Amino acid sequence: MLYYAIYNPDYWTRDKHEPFEVYHLVGSEYVPQSVEPVWLPGIELAIGRGQGNFEGWNREWLYWYDQDGNRFPSPDERLEQERRLREELIARLREKGIDPGTL
Repeated sequence: MLYYAIYNPDYWTRDKHEPFEVYHLVGSEYVPQSVEPVWLPGIELAIGRGQGNFEGWNREWLYWYDQDGNRFPSPDERLEQERRLREELIARLREKGIDPGTL
């Protein structure tokens, strides 16, 4: 295994670790990675922490990131983005005198 991650947000101080740790296998030793999100070249994604809402829980979560460090939204966040976009498009159509219900 080239990488492994430990996410322990509740008991990390007890275990004398950080709440989120990622290790990379270099030779025969796992080396802790210090930059977050951590880029995983084998899957071309990064993993890191972020604040977000998922199924009604607003807290810190682990998220996937792209190569530029942009976080991919959770399913709930994606639905909310789509809902907002839909409302904006409907408002634009109405401003132009178009009834979206007739389309």
